[in-house]
Amino acid sequence: MEPLKLIAGLGNPGQQYEDTRHNAGFWWLEALARELGVVLRSEPKFHGRLGKLNGPHGEVWLLCPETFMNLSGKSVAALARFYKIAPESILVAHDELDLAPGVARLKQGGGHGGQNGLKDIHAQLGSTNYWRLRIGIGHPGSKEAVTGHVLGKPPQAERDRIHAAINAALMVWPELAAGNLQAAQLKLHTAAK
Repeated sequence: MEPLKLIAGLGNPGQQYEDTRHNAGFWWLEALARELGVVLRSEPKFHGRLGKLNGPHGEVWLLCPETFMNLSGKSVAALARFYKIAPESILVAHDELDLAPGVARLKQGGGHGGQNGLKDIHAQLGSTNYWRLRIGIGHPGSKEAVTGHVLGKPPQAERDRIHAAINAALMVWPELAAGNLQAAQLKLHTAAK
């Protein structure tokens, strides 16, 4: 199992997007950085906010792309190319319409499910074989309502459930850090709901 070298949380930069569902990936990555004492600083070369962690298997980069969601791959691929990081060593945290608020799931590979940030990462990396941390935000019920839903702010009860899922995903950090992604998957997927 390849140890993780790059962990990216997806979202949109700017105050108007800060509390929107689409920023669930940012919320998780920022919470992880706080917990680990990693400071995220703007790094124009990689089009995002970046922090470095010295993990058990060497350097691990924490990245919040600031390219806006639809161009997330520009940031992720720039860093991956510069540090020669294989897709299998990348974890991308993002909001997931197909999971209910309060649910977080880990998986490797697969399609982008219409998630524009993943779509761009697929294109820029030329691979779908990276890991994803899918943070449930629920589906509004119709395709037409999706944009308003992801760019909307969840009501407090829903936000609390999303944050509970984020906290559950933070709890598997020791397994993620050790490169035991299957163990992290098992622990996260069987965590009490």
